[in-house]
Amino acid sequence: MSFPCRRIQLVSPQHLVWGACCLTRFDRYLLSQLLALFGFFSLILVLIYWINRAVGLFDRLIGDGQSALVFLEISLLTLPNVIRLVLPVSAFAASVYVTNRLTQDGELVVMQATGFSAFRLARPVLYFGLCVTAMLLVLSNVVVPAASSTMADRTAEIRANVTAQLLADGRFMHPADDITFYISEISPTGELFEVFLSDNRIPENATIYTARRALLIRDGNAPKLLMFEGVIQTLNRNSKRLSVTNFADFTYDLGSVLQPASDQRRQLEQLSTWELLRPTPELLSEITKPRAAFQSEGHSRLAQPFLAATTSMIGFAALLLGAFSRFGLWRQILGAIVLLIIVQMVNNAAVAASLQAGSGLMFPYIAPLLGMGLSALMLWIAQKPRRRHRSGQDRVAA
Repeated sequence: MSFPCRRIQLVSPQHLVWGACCLTRFDRYLLSQLLALFGFFSLILVLIYWINRAVGLFDRLIGDGQSALVFLEISLLTLPNVIRLVLPVSAFAASVYVTNRLTQDGELVVMQATGFSAFRLARPVLYFGLCVTAMLLVLSNVVVPAASSTMADRTAEIRANVTAQLLADGRFMHPADDITFYISEISPTGELFEVFLSDNRIPENATIYTARRALLIRDGNAPKLLMFEGVIQTLNRNSKRLSVTNFADFTYDLGSVLQPASDQRRQLEQLSTWELLRPTPELLSEITKPRAAFQSEGHSRLAQPFLAATTSMIGFAALLLGAFSRFGLWRQILGAIVLLIIVQMVNNAAVAASLQAGSGLMFPYIAPLLGMGLSALMLWIAQKPRRRHRSGQDRVAA
């Protein structure tokens, strides 16, 4: 009885080096595909999200008399946070799109036929997810806090800028509650014409100031409105009596009306990660939030970026479960979206739990670990049928 024997070939070191280069070339190829699609999806999603937020910002700033440069500055300061929110979604979309296209073209099928396991195929996807995670770590811990702090300072300056708030002609403005201000025309020298000011802050009295012309001046830190040739009309709501006073010049104190927001305390988004993880007693008294809120925000900055690696691995592993089909992998794509929603729901619940539990510092890391566990499970299932098929072939050959 003769037994089939396999021909054994000796492999030289040159062949080993060539094989290693082939494997590295595949990793670079898949990684380049993922990064290219990731950049495309990120650009589209950032533009959509940013323009949507910029519309409301434009109406508010231009309505307050700010220039287009101020609008551009504030909108650019909001861009890092927009990018931080969009990158995990872009990573998932790129992973799903590239995996589906390579499956339809048969490239992944060929690589599986050459002996690549599911975990080996997922290696460049993991590299891709870690690249996006590194971007998010820099954004979450460096760029976004710095942008938030700068935007808070610029917002305080804008609120303190009386000229920008009031010097807009032909428009009724409300710089404070129960205050209405109107200017018919502004001369090139800054003189105001046909000024109307309604002050209803006192419940018993309603006062209206009108003047032919006025000047906006600053006495120290207190802004004042100097009006000329005007009338003061005061209505007593209790007695229903109207008092009218003519004046040649009158000074109205705008300090109490246009007082900048008294609460200039920093927010958690403006603090560094180290300050959040190790809050001092002075910082706790300044922001007046519990220590758990500080630590939850700090650990979220460290944990949330790993959701990008999780989303990319979920998208790849879920599509790898499906066989080759010319009709696409729509069921696997829907399954990946469902898993992504579940991971995000777990993440939201974990972050909320970390705010309530004073010592629940590991809660923000639950969602990334859960996502990576689901990805590993799907990869193991994806290569399990292939192992059975190979074991059957070995028994037949024997």
